[in-house]
Amino acid sequence: MPAPGSKRRTSLIGMVALALLVSGCASFPEVRQADWTEQPRLQPQGAPPPGGGGGGGGPQPPTRPNTPVPPPDGCKDFDPSVVATCLDQVAAVAVLPDGQSALAAERVSGKILKVQPGKSPEEFARIPVDGAGGGGLTGLALSPSYAEDGLVFAYVTTGSDNRVVRIAKGDGPKPVLTGIPRGGRNNGGALARDRTGALLVATGNAGNGGAAGDPNSLAGKLLRISTSGKPADGNPNAGSTVVATGLTSPGGICSTTDHRTTWVTDRADKQDVVYKFALGKPLGTPAWTWPDRPGVAGCAAYSDRLSVALTTGAGMFNLAVSNTGAFTGRPETTLKGTYGQLGGVDLGPDGNAWVGTLNKAGGKPVSSDDRVFVLPPQGGGTGGND
Repeated sequence: MPAPGSKRRTSLIGMVALALLVSGCASFPEVRQADWTEQPRLQPQGAPPPGGGGGGGGPQPPTRPNTPVPPPDGCKDFDPSVVATCLDQVAAVAVLPDGQSALAAERVSGKILKVQPGKSPEEFARIPVDGAGGGGLTGLALSPSYAEDGLVFAYVTTGSDNRVVRIAKGDGPKPVLTGIPRGGRNNGGALARDRTGALLVATGNAGNGGAAGDPNSLAGKLLRISTSGKPADGNPNAGSTVVATGLTSPGGICSTTDHRTTWVTDRADKQDVVYKFALGKPLGTPAWTWPDRPGVAGCAAYSDRLSVALTTGAGMFNLAVSNTGAFTGRPETTLKGTYGQLGGVDLGPDGNAWVGTLNKAGGKPVSSDDRVFVLPPQGGGTGGND
């Protein structure tokens, strides 16, 4: 039997050998809690507009945050999509070529204001208007050569008629087309440019249902004119400005960027409607109807979707459009109650829609109304107003 001391020495030698063996095979540095930190979590980023329409040059805050937005504080609005506040009723919008600013038309005051993120609205022009019967300043379109001449066209109601005028910044309005009948109601109109640079003018029937079918009246019509107010080249009747009849109280005109499809919204006597317009063809049967009459206003035409602003409906009505130009699938209403009553709409070169509100026209205005906000494409391709 080995001696007790010998057994202890054998055990000690074995432990040392094992330690040397382990240390020769691997090294385990001491890990301290202070040496470890949690990796930052990546925040989800907004995807570019579908269909490759993102130009990167538009205003940067068009997306509503996921967290609740505090209510406005006076004219200060905490919604990052809002670019202008405390305006009058915004009946029409025209996005400027830079895509970072727009002109907003105040229906009752007759002011045209330049609006853009981070800056106070700047007055571009002021037009004397009569806002009775839904009239006032209700349509805007940029000159086909706006980059060179800086001219803007507007549809306005005066004390004697409805008319199209031309405005330069800081200057008074110059008449382009006058004598469009005005009446006790349905005085509003809309403007847009077509692919040739001609102006499309949608006129109300001035409260006279028979005027829309009267070839001798400019009321209740879709007109196509040159920038000097003459019948545009290519009109079906070379001596006439009229290219379609049958409108009651038009809210907007919009076309896709390739100009293959043009839409006209209208508040008819018994229902709201939208027509598809093609030069040389009558408006015919509406492409879509709203028997509940939500108050169709401006519109935005994308390659695969038509978005229509609603006034009393207080939202954006979206209709999917097939490759053949027909509506397909179930419609969807977005922004329901988010900004209240919606009015003028125009698309920028990056596919973002600039939208004005009409809450001071019988809606439920908040302290920062009326407003202009920017809306990115909501689920389809790109498009544009003329």
